[in-house]
Amino acid sequence: MKPVVLIPQDVAEEGKDFLIERGYSIRMGRGTDKASLLADIQDVDAVLFRNEAYDADILEAAKRVKVLARHGVGVDKVDLKRAEELGIWVTNGAISNSNTVAEMTLGFIIALGRNLVASNEAAHIADYDFRDRVISMELEGKTLALLGLGKIGKLVAQKAHYGLGMKIVAYDTNQAHLPFPSYVTQLSSFNEAFTVGDFVSAHYPAGGENHHSITKEQFSLMKPSAYFMNLARGELVVESDLIEALNEGRIAGAGLDVFEEEPPKRDNPLLAMENVLLTPHNAAMTAECRVRMSLHAAQGIDEVLSGKVPTWPMNRPEHPRRVREDV
Repeated sequence: MKPVVLIPQDVAEEGKDFLIERGYSIRMGRGTDKASLLADIQDVDAVLFRNEAYDADILEAAKRVKVLARHGVGVDKVDLKRAEELGIWVTNGAISNSNTVAEMTLGFIIALGRNLVASNEAAHIADYDFRDRVISMELEGKTLALLGLGKIGKLVAQKAHYGLGMKIVAYDTNQAHLPFPSYVTQLSSFNEAFTVGDFVSAHYPAGGENHHSITKEQFSLMKPSAYFMNLARGELVVESDLIEALNEGRIAGAGLDVFEEEPPKRDNPLLAMENVLLTPHNAAMTAECRVRMSLHAAQGIDEVLSGKVPTWPMNRPEHPRRVREDV
């Protein structure tokens, strides 16, 4: 019997081909809502998942599953503790989207600092008075404050320093990310990043104490000329506090690839703000990155179902489920 891999939301063909070539059977799911997942997960050996949530109820219904492999990096929507207790490995593609998201972050910096969205709109209606009404900033010498200096943060720092000539400062509590590169100044506190940055960019995981860790307290510390950017997780920010800071002109603007609720409700005030650059959680959605995410997730599945320790584990079950115990 071929091991069955559930894919609730479609991925690049390269990942599916990787699994098929190694003898696995692919089952496309009926949806990413809880009811569909509960129905689909009961008789499969592995799941290649994207942004859907896996709570204790779904994990307990996954009687045969040995591995959940994330298409991407963040696993904050998975109950890692319960998965570990049940002997289920959770893997991700730790390096799959780092460069792609870092590139998008630089795009945000340039677009915000140089008013590219408004400039485009003005040019389309031949409004050449715009060039005297709206003055943008040079980025060379400006301070980029990074919240988190992991794989993505380090690439953002490198590209912004060497490509744009920006001053880079960062705060990170993860000892694995130390020491910082020579061109990055280590900050002593989380709040200091908001005080000194001309651009403040979040690149740390959600969940636990990080949930709603950016509030009106942090926005009140920022320069009125500064921009806040979040290409990590919407749950990091108290969105109503950000909206308040923008409405009151306490900060110059924001760039967001993520929201607290996705997709956001149509009456979300952020959607109508001209000083907010928004993208639909697609910072990692390049053709190249989609292939990497698909392949790296498939690799994690193959490693576990081949009896190996996965390259990118997000948990470490003390008693992993025995491979093919159901055959």
